[in-house]
Formats: sequence, structure tokens, C-alpha cells
Amino acid sequence: MNEKVKPKDVLIETASRLFRVRGYCGVGLNDIIEESGVPKGSLYYYFPEGKEQLAIEAINHTKKLVMEEIQTVFGGISNPIDAFQAHVYELSKMFGEGGNPVGSPIGTIAGEKHSTSEPIRLACESAFKDWQSIYTEKFLEADYTRQQSISLAIVFHALIEGGILLALTMKSGKPLEAIAEQIPLLLIKK
Repeated sequence: MNEKVKPKDVLIETASRLFRVRGYCGVGLNDIIEESGVPKGSLYYYFPEGKEQLAIEAINHTKKLVMEEIQTVFGGISNPIDAFQAHVYELSKMFGEGGNPVGSPIGTIAGEKHSTSEPIRLACESAFKDWQSIYTEKFLEADYTRQQSISLAIVFHALIEGGILLALTMKSGKPLEAIAEQIPLLLIKK
């Protein structure tokens, strides 16, 4: 049975994709309406508070997609260091030759709106914390202490965000490949 995709879901998916590529300020509601094919009235029906409300839903949608991607890679690899390395190599493929980079998951929005929209800042913070919690659990599996695992998750996440920004700027997966290559050295327990 083919279920029809709900207009609300189409709007969220479209906004999520456009915000990843262009950022919050680079996307207008008319862009979302045109790209989604959903009537303007539907947008305001589902998101009466407008662009900010839709952006928060798009951030939450993106958060779930990224979490699923991380868990898919991590689930197939028992050695935590190998799992982190595989995760970054997978990201690098999106920016390499023949890849299809979809921009920064939410880093662009976080950078643009952290000081002007508390609801968006909180949604981005929640996404970052949820991603980091997956990393923390994987570090715990490698017998790091809880505090080390939490700190390493933040560092690892910062490496990824920086690597994505460099990859986008350079139009190349090479920065992420360099990060992946260094992971075993960076995660040596002392």
C-alpha cells in the first residue's frame, strides 16, 4: 500500500535539505514552498509561527537522520576506534569525487542563529548533545572513563564539524579523510 506523504513531512524534509545547503538566512519561505510544491496555505496551517517553527522541526528531522547514520556505522563495527574512523570516512565520501554533499547538518544554522533565536539555539544544542551521547557510549565501550568519554565525544564532534566546514569550503573529502587517518593516534589511551 502506497501511503501518500503528508504535506507537513514534505515541508520539513524540504526545509531540512535547504537549510543544510544554504543555511537559515539563505532560505526564504517562498523557496521552501516552491521546492516542496506544497501550497503556501498549508505551510502556515502546519507552521502558524512561520519560519522559525519550521526550522526547529527541520533541525529535529536532521538530528534523527544523522543519529540513524551514526548508529548504522557504529552498529556494524565492534572496535570503537575502527567505528569512529569508519564514520568519518563515510562522511568524507559525501564530499569526495562523485559525492553529493548536502551541506552542514545544522552547523550553519547554529552559527547563524545562536545569538538571535533562543528556540533555534536550543534545538541545535539538543541535536549536538544527542549526537555526542552516541559518541560517549562508543568511548565507554572502549573502556574510557565516563568523564573522558564525555570530553572525547565533544572533541570528536568538534573535529567532525570543522572537517565538514573545511570539506565544504575545499569541495573535497580530503579534510575528513585526514581526520579519519589520525583517529587511531588521537585516541591512544595513556
